[in-house]
Formats: sequence, structure tokens, C-alpha cells
Amino acid sequence: MHTPASMVTGIVFAPLGLVLVFTAAITPQWREGQARLGGVGRAVGGAKGAELLLLRSDGLWESCLQVAHSELRECWPVSGPYQRDARVRAAQGLVLSSLFLCGAGIILASIGLRCWTETPLRNVAGAGGLLVALGGVLGLAALGIYTHHLQELGVELASTMSEFQGLNIHKLPSLTLRPAGSLYFGWVGAWVQVLGGVALLFGFRRPQCPSCPKRADTERAEAYEVSY
Repeated sequence: MHTPASMVTGIVFAPLGLVLVFTAAITPQWREGQARLGGVGRAVGGAKGAELLLLRSDGLWESCLQVAHSELRECWPVSGPYQRDARVRAAQGLVLSSLFLCGAGIILASIGLRCWTETPLRNVAGAGGLLVALGGVLGLAALGIYTHHLQELGVELASTMSEFQGLNIHKLPSLTLRPAGSLYFGWVGAWVQVLGGVALLFGFRRPQCPSCPKRADTERAEAYEVSY
């Protein structure tokens, strides 16, 4: 089998990038923040209650809220201003398109490699690489939009507090948001997709391989007849 190293590299990188981007898409940790609630509730004898540290995390399709140092955690589908934000919807659409294009590109590249034959279908593998690279670019666009507007995307913290029993909140605490782990997974996965797609694109170029069978020699061998 005469499969170029660049095509082998591409077919390894493309699924790896797809897995990383998919993991980032389904996990609710694109951004995270924390807020302190001072004097929540009253202890016995009217003493002031202890502070609570609330941890908030958001993804593209799910948000979570947790009380620090406890097992009290609540997750829900994104809703409210965050769900209706055009930038969040754009990121969702771009990520879904990225996953679809990368998956289709991997299928094409796998057909083009033709590991069961001597020579790959270079044009098919190159077309698959183009789709993979385009999927990576769409993923980078989604991540760039989300990261650039991370602090501006709507957060409904007060409405989610009611899900926690015993919290009497009269003042909305400040919430400082920062990038979270899923966002970094997405960045790495999208770049790996781009690199894998570019490596597969080299399949369009026929390499100079002295050990590969030449077309002219093959045609002469087929035209040669042996007479007895």
C-alpha cells in the first residue's frame, strides 16, 4: 500500500479533533463564574447565617449552578436572555455545522484512503480534507464569537436561585465570568481539525515515489500478450 504520510496524519488528526469539539459542545463549561451570598438565612437565636459561594457554568445547550463545597447542584437547558442571544445561537449553528462537515469529511477521507488497495483515491481523500478543514474553520469562528462576547452574553442568575431551597435572596450578587475548560477543548479540537484537513489536502498532489508503479509501465504490462 502506497499511502502518503500526510494522508495518514490527516486521517488520525481529523477524528481526534471531532471528538474534542463534540466533547466541548455537549459539556456546560464554556464559561464559569462565582458569586458570594453574604448572610443568607438566619441561624438559631437570630445570628447571621454563613456565606454561600455559588458556582455558575454555562455551555451552548446547558447551564449549571452549584453551591461550593457541597453536593447541591442543579443543571437545566439554557433559557432566557442567554438562549435568545443571537451570538449564542450563531455559535450553536456554527458548531453543529462544524461537526457535520468534519464527520462527512472523515467518511470521504476514509473512502479515499482505500487501505485495502495499493493506491488511494487522492481526489476523494483531498475533498474529505477540504470538508474537515472547513469544519475546523467554522468551529474556530464559533469559539471566537463566544470568547469575544463572553462577558456580554445574558445571565439569569436570580431566576435560577429559586431552585435552591432555603435561599432568601433580595439582592443580585455580582458574577465574574471567565473562560472554562470546555472552551479550551473546543479551541484545541478545532485547530486539530484544521491541521488534519490541511494534511489530507496534500492528497490532491501526486508525490514523486520511485517505488510506486508508474502509469505507463502499468499500461504496457496490460497490453503485453504472451503467445505460445
